Amino acid sequence: MHFRISGLPAEPFAELFTLSDQALAERRAVRVTADDAHGYPCRISLTDAELGQSLILLNYEHQPADSPFRSTHAIYIREGEEQYDRIDEVPDQLRRRLLSVRGFDERGMLRDADVVQGTALEPLIDRLFADDSVAYLHIHMARPGCYAARVDRA
Repeated sequence: MHFRISGLPAEPFAELFTLSDQALAERRAVRVTADDAHGYPCRISLTDAELGQSLILLNYEHQPADSPFRSTHAIYIREGEEQYDRIDEVPDQLRRRLLSVRGFDERGMLRDADVVQGTALEPLIDRLFADDSVAYLHIHMARPGCYAARVDRA
């Protein structure tokens, strides 16, 4: 089955990069500098920040469904990035991590979920989408629990 993995669009976050640290703090966000080669995954480009790169850490509502599964979590974003949006391709950022994948129906209700190494993501996507009631998937970094990307049928 064909699938589309997408990061977040860059446009809604563009203003954040113009704000002072105090203004970011008022929005419960902070500017950080990457001090680990794989510790700062940008949710726009689905690439990891390089050492010394600046990012913004903020709380993001990744599951806005009007259901008990409505959810927010911390994410990193990097300035100047383009949204990852590819069919049948898994970005290296996801390949390197243990992932939690959650399947939701059209009402935003959880239908199924599992944990998988990123190197084995495609079979889990196929299994979850085999259930016709699953409308979309959310990928989370399994250990910290933060939202990573969305998967739709392509």
